[in-house]
Amino acid sequence: MGRTEGRVAIVTGGAGGIGSAIGKLLCGEGASVLLVDSDKAALAEVETTLRAEQKDIKLSTLVADVGEEASAKHIADQARADFGPVDTLVNCAGMRSYEALAEARTKTWDKIFAVNLLSYAWLTQEVIGDLRASGRGSVVNISSTHAVNPRAGMGQYDVTKAGIVSMTKTLAFEEAKHGIRVNSVCPGLTFTPFHRRRAEEAGRSQADIDLEAQGGCLMGRWADPMEVAYPVLWLASDEASYVTASVLMVDGGRFVL
Repeated sequence: MGRTEGRVAIVTGGAGGIGSAIGKLLCGEGASVLLVDSDKAALAEVETTLRAEQKDIKLSTLVADVGEEASAKHIADQARADFGPVDTLVNCAGMRSYEALAEARTKTWDKIFAVNLLSYAWLTQEVIGDLRASGRGSVVNISSTHAVNPRAGMGQYDVTKAGIVSMTKTLAFEEAKHGIRVNSVCPGLTFTPFHRRRAEEAGRSQADIDLEAQGGCLMGRWADPMEVAYPVLWLASDEASYVTASVLMVDGGRFVL
């Protein structure tokens, strides 16, 4: 039996580096997984790769903009139609904004809050009945180390990540009586296709990229997305049955520097 055998999971941001790694692990451990992303081409590529790597995979995909409230019901309905009631939700969708707070526009605030924070609330609300009925419902919210270590120039992003941590703890308190566990994972320096594209566009070499990580954490390197996905797998499994309201830093020792 796999560690998530028999579970039905939704993973948003499923075409991204971390989201696709989470989907891969959950499927590999026996879960039925709906991957959701707004990038149709990237999502199709992830699906093709996972199906080539894993025999008899229980996977479906859905192109949707989680920043629209109506998408939450569509996603939940699709998961139930494909696999049945949902008992695992991984909110991983996210977007970035590069504006100083003094210059941040209302339009940007609205969009980043919708994707990075409100989508987590909307989708949780849509599947909360399933999670309660499951008896082993698990929600894992992907935040960031910058939830507690904000920086200049990305204040909107960091604010939403801090909100995710607060939402996680509050939901854990409210839903413990229903047997639902709610936890958050805060990745540190994680090298995803997004970072590779940005580096290539800026003309940065692999040596430049590696140097950036050396001073960013005790381990002196970037994380691979799978190194973030494994803690999520654990939190989603029964192995973490006594873990809720936790915030797990997966950061290579970032905050002791």
